[in-house]
Amino acid sequence: MQKITTGFILFITLIFGSNFAKAQTIELLAGNTLNGTVNGTLLGGAVMGLTNDSDFAPLRIGVGLGTLYGIGVGAYDISQTNGSSMIVTGTFNDGNNSSIIVLLDTFYGAAAGSVIASSVMLIANEPIVKGLQYGASAGAIAGFGFGVVDSFILSDRIIPGASAHSNSNTANGFMALAFENGSSIGFLSPSVFSSLDLSEENIRAKFTPAIDVINLKVNL
Repeated sequence: MQKITTGFILFITLIFGSNFAKAQTIELLAGNTLNGTVNGTLLGGAVMGLTNDSDFAPLRIGVGLGTLYGIGVGAYDISQTNGSSMIVTGTFNDGNNSSIIVLLDTFYGAAAGSVIASSVMLIANEPIVKGLQYGASAGAIAGFGFGVVDSFILSDRIIPGASAHSNSNTANGFMALAFENGSSIGFLSPSVFSSLDLSEENIRAKFTPAIDVINLKVNL
């Protein structure tokens, strides 16, 4: 009887375990939430830079609003893909969710703003630090605005299928390096670990959010 019970539990685990192992819906939500939090932090810091104020209220509000924004974008992505994986092709980047396109555009805006403002300060013989402060802040906000348009209007979304498999060789991550042989390396990718807790009375699934520092895909 014990062997039959154990076999039944293993059978149920095999049936439902595949659904738990995918956890794609949770991964989409976790990835977008993390990206939104980081983006909100950047925008809060940008507001502090533009106002030249040491009050951390904009940073606190930015983290809160960014987290809510990330959850909302995660819900949007899930509704668009029914919880499946996807590839978002933006103007400058490709990503596995909508918010990563916005986040990277925010970074690019901050970098471009810093370069432009610093150049102007050099020409005007003014302190470069102020140029970096105001340029990066204004650039981050402009980059975020462009990123929203880029991600939700200009980008293409590829849902799993014949076309998706041909573009799925890039490793997951905020930034990825692709090589000519088809291999790639991705850095800082949100992920979810799933596990099953089997006991005599019940079966419980546990999901733990995590961040993969390095992802490697090798084309053999």
